[in-house]
This record gives sequence, C-alpha cells and structure tokens, in this order.
Amino acid sequence: MPIQLWPHQLEALDRLADGNILIGEVGSGKSRVALAYYYMWVCEGGLSINGVGEDAKMLSPRDLYIITTAKKRDSLEWEGDASETGLSTSRKLSWNDVQVTVDSWNNIAKYKDVENGFFILDEQRLVGNGSWVQSFLKIAAKNRWVLLSATPGDTWIDYVPVFVANGFYKNRSEFIEHHVIWKPFSKFPQIDRYMGSGKLEMLRRRISVAMPVERHTVRHEELVDVVYDRVAMDLILKKRWNIFKEKPLRNKAEMIIAARRMVNVDPSRLEVVRELINQHPKLIIFYNFNDELDILKTLEGDVDIAEWNGHKHEPIPNSDRWVYLVQYTAGSEGWNCVETNAMVFYSLSYSYRVMEQARGRIDRMNTPFTDLYYYTLRSNSRIDASIMKALRAKRNFNKRD
Repeated sequence: MPIQLWPHQLEALDRLADGNILIGEVGSGKSRVALAYYYMWVCEGGLSINGVGEDAKMLSPRDLYIITTAKKRDSLEWEGDASETGLSTSRKLSWNDVQVTVDSWNNIAKYKDVENGFFILDEQRLVGNGSWVQSFLKIAAKNRWVLLSATPGDTWIDYVPVFVANGFYKNRSEFIEHHVIWKPFSKFPQIDRYMGSGKLEMLRRRISVAMPVERHTVRHEELVDVVYDRVAMDLILKKRWNIFKEKPLRNKAEMIIAARRMVNVDPSRLEVVRELINQHPKLIIFYNFNDELDILKTLEGDVDIAEWNGHKHEPIPNSDRWVYLVQYTAGSEGWNCVETNAMVFYSLSYSYRVMEQARGRIDRMNTPFTDLYYYTLRSNSRIDASIMKALRAKRNFNKRD
C-alpha cells in the first residue's frame, strides 16, 4: 500500500497530534495526512511512504469515523482516499479488520456514544453551542480525534469547542468568564472585546498544525462592475418599502434582504455571464438565492446546465460547453473540479470563509491549469459596497454593519 506525500504533508504528519486542528488550504491534501496519522500513529501500523518504509499491520487497530460534508460523503471521496491505505467501509474488505464509517455533520449525534474509535472531523463546523458541538464534546471525551479545516475560526469564541475538548476549559461558561467582555447597553448579548489574548494565542498555537503548500497555480481575481436599479433601491432604503411584497419593510434585516435581492437580479449580471461563457466555455457560477438561479437557468440552450443546491445534486455536465450553478451554502466545500479554470461569483456571500472555500473548488494540487480566473460581480450600491468592505477585511458581513 505505498502512498505518496508531498514535503508539506510529511512535515505536517510529523507534527500532528490528537486534538489538533490540521490547517491547510482547500486542496492541500489534509485527508491523506489524517489517514496516514491514523494508520501509523494512532493504530501503530506501517506504511510505505514515497518508497520509504514497509507496510505492516496495525498493532492497536481501532475503527475510523469520518465526519464530513454531505456532498463529500456522497461523492465517496473519502472512501477513495482510505482505499489507498487498504481501508474500507466493509470490515471484511479492510486490512486489519477495522471499519471506516463516513457520514455528514448532520448525523454526528449518531456517534456520540462511540468509544475507543478515531474521529477525523473534516471541514469543521464546531461553532457556537448547538447540538453538533454537544455531540462533538461527548465524542471527544471517549475517542481520539483530529480536526481538518482551511479556515478554523474567525474569532476567539469560535475556538471554544476545541479548547474545551482539549481540556483547556471546563466548559463554555468558564471561557466566557475568563476572556469575554460584553458590550454594555446592548439589546442582545454582543462581544465587545476579549481579555487574555496572549494566553489564547498560546493555546491556539498548541493545537494548530499549519500545512502551507507552494501551489503551481496563480489566481487572477477580477471585479466586474454591474449596474442596479437606483429608483428601486431608493424605495427600499429611503421609503422602507418592500418592492417584492408591495408592503412596508418591518425592520433593517428585511430591508437588507430586499436590497440584496434587488441588486442581485439586475439583468446586467446575466449579460456579463454570457460574455464570460464566450471566454470560458466551462464555467462554475456561485449564487445565493432562488431568484438568481431562475435567471441563470435561462442560459439553457446556449450551454449545458447542471445544479448543486438544496434540491438538486447533479454532477458536472460531460460536455465541451457547460455552466455549473452552485448555491453557496450547499456547495462551497466538499467537492472539486479540475475540468475548468474559471469561476463566477454571481452575487456576494456574507461570509469570507464561504467565498474562500468556494475558490478552492478549482484550485487543486492536481489541476492541469496554472492560471485560475475568478470573476466577482459587484455593483456600486451601498449594500454591495458594505459587503465588499467586510470581505476585504477577511471577516463576515453583519446585517448591523
């Protein structure tokens, strides 16, 4: 079962330990490193890596559980990677008689009673204090585990589940007591600032294993200006009128949603896409809302169309001229495509993390392309300007911004 690892992967494998976050860009090969770590260091087996060493059965076998995105689970990508080390979802077919289980984050609660296994938590979703986090903490208490992530956290509060699982704090409340200052006079709890940042930096370094990779690809980012209906925008922002429901807007959040919707459905965006198809006959397009999808589907007839969203999980078309319409939330991670070097952000996402994950769908180590092209459509409206400001600062846009 000889496997190949790049130098950056070998270095990460040497540094990785239980309870760590393996941090690598999308497409850097985190899954291979995690599987090698499980086989060699957790289960004490032997692997031939880059022609060095010998394959040997595990001395301390334990079952492997991989929690990942639904799309990555359905694509069987993890099963393919595991097979390179002789591992299978069938115990009878798996070397060492261990069983691999691959499931999505939505089903993590099914495994909260598992003991003495090893968990690889892929594209980690451990933010907040919800049911996924609670299930993770129960799993972490009775099993060995590592996390894989390209973007592990935007703020210190995002690290609380991992800090607690590593025993740095008893619970979320203890972390908050030691490190969080709340904003005064706020209608709802808002973090104003953090105390003890030096300690938090030290703890993050203790559990983080960075896996930088020198890519052969070059990203070309282009902002494409589009227009919007200024009269309609004035009705929304100044008159507080919902032009889609023909009634007053109830609050600021509803106003922002209406403003985004109005900006994103402007016909100028589709015109840009038609021009880009002439330059790039194979094009991935990310969008937010169903209104945008309906507009993009009018391209049918000019090109082959496939979709990945909450309703459809279609493969990329097998043709010479296609567009792949991907909804941000459903498809920003957990899959890849090396058949094209071009991507369009038809509308802006609130999340820097989501857009960066989306970029990684075509920026893979095995892509045959060197030059990758990313086209971000934006208007000079207040709403697009505010979102772009947040994204440039590598943070999420907040409706209170």
